[in-house]
Amino acid sequence: MPTEESVSASASASGALLLCRAAPDSVAVVVPLLGERMPLLRAGEEWSVLVPQGGPWRHGDEPVDRVLTGWAAALAVGAPWPVIALWWDADRAGCTLASGFRRTVGYVWLADGTPAGEDEAMRTFAGRLGLDPVLDLQSLDRLTRPDPEADARTRMRGLLAVLTRAGVALPAGLVPGESADRLGAAARALPGVTRTEAAGRRPTAGESRLAPWMPWVGGPGARALALAQMAAGLPLTAWALRRRSGGWITAGVLLVAHGALGMAYGLTRSP
Repeated sequence: MPTEESVSASASASGALLLCRAAPDSVAVVVPLLGERMPLLRAGEEWSVLVPQGGPWRHGDEPVDRVLTGWAAALAVGAPWPVIALWWDADRAGCTLASGFRRTVGYVWLADGTPAGEDEAMRTFAGRLGLDPVLDLQSLDRLTRPDPEADARTRMRGLLAVLTRAGVALPAGLVPGESADRLGAAARALPGVTRTEAAGRRPTAGESRLAPWMPWVGGPGARALALAQMAAGLPLTAWALRRRSGGWITAGVLLVAHGALGMAYGLTRSP
């Protein structure tokens, strides 16, 4: 059974990155759903990267993989683009892909690089991202095979090499495997970095192409999205409560709350 010291050591060694296939201004609109401010940077022509500071897993008992899976799901349901969560701690590393209302898919490696996931996950991963069904899938497949010379960091670099062909270009200094503190410091020192807003801020309608879908606009698109968020959030919260998963509970509650806010705001603006 893990001791308090081992849990603390794992938390301090943990880190994560959230890759969103959207421009930073679009991502900034929906990130307040997560309730944590974090650095946001462009990571390629069509991608952005968020650098979580790690409050939920560093100051709570929820592991980093559960937190990031819940966050990725919340961001993907609330926006029309996929989200990839890269995470690691002292014992494991992995990735999670969230896309719309579809079930999240992920893969895990132990610290020494031993594969600990299902091969089918990588095929789903490639299909949902529109990766090359031959070359890219072969590269992903190699990451699921035993390799005594590849540890978890090496596996993560291999995954990023495939994502690079999909347009991902991580800014200098954002190296998977580093702690949240080091990643945060590196991100804040980079040109073009912005700090996402806390929950509760209402951006103006001109701040993003997603504005017509946001709750403060109150239009038909916003009401449809709000209803979809509530429809997804309620069963997700119930499932998370049964599993006692704090990360998923947070995602479910945020979806329900955001959806309810959007519906209420839309009704007050209805003629």
